[in-house]
Formats: sequence, structure tokens, C-alpha cells
Amino acid sequence: MRAHIGDRVITHGRTVGRPDRVSEIIEVLGDDGGPPYRVRDTDGHETLLYPGPDSVVEDREDAHH
Repeated sequence: MRAHIGDRVITHGRTVGRPDRVSEIIEVLGDDGGPPYRVRDTDGHETLLYPGPDSVVEDREDAHH
């Protein structure tokens, strides 16, 4: 998984009815764009994230189209 600042990480809900979690990458801490990522959720909460298999990275340019 590779990402850049401004990309979004979408973590799919694991149970029926649970919404996806959408976070903006504000810092890339791994080598060559790899995890971990410092992310900001839509509610403003910031955390360190190691995305799992239920997560995808959406390129910031794709998110604007």
C-alpha cells in the first residue's frame, strides 16, 4: 500500500449497518509511501493508522473527480 499526504483511507465497516470510516492522510511515516499513516477523521480526531485488508487508499486526485 502506497499513499501521499492528502489521500484518503477508507476503512469498510465490518458489520452490517456500520458505516465506512473515511480519514485523510496528513503524514506518511513509512518508507516510500508505506504505512503507518497519521490520519484525520471527518470528526477531527487524529490517530496513527496501519491499514488492514479492509482498507483502501483513494488518491487525492481521484477523490476530487
